[in-house]
Amino acid sequence: MNKILERNTFIEEAVSQSASEMLLINTVLKQEIPKVFQTGDVGQALQQSDALEGKLTQTAQNLAQINQTLSEEVKHRADLEQELAATKAALEQAQSKS
Repeated sequence: MNKILERNTFIEEAVSQSASEMLLINTVLKQEIPKVFQTGDVGQALQQSDALEGKLTQTAQNLAQINQTLSEEVKHRADLEQELAATKAALEQAQSKS
């Protein structure tokens, strides 16, 4: 489970970085391309780029939520395993006294 969480965290960071890069690229393109030329195919490409940036950002946010849930699950399972080990030890100790 820890390996899955680590992998998801890596992917989340990569997607988040890609979204940031896409935002930077979109900003530069919109500033450098005169508004008069932001029509037709160029305008459509800029719109699609904006949409992709939004999807990347949303995906990064979703992955962050999933990673938080996984992290909580890992902690919960570790707590349960520790509790189980303590219960087994107490049971063995009680049985050895009998």
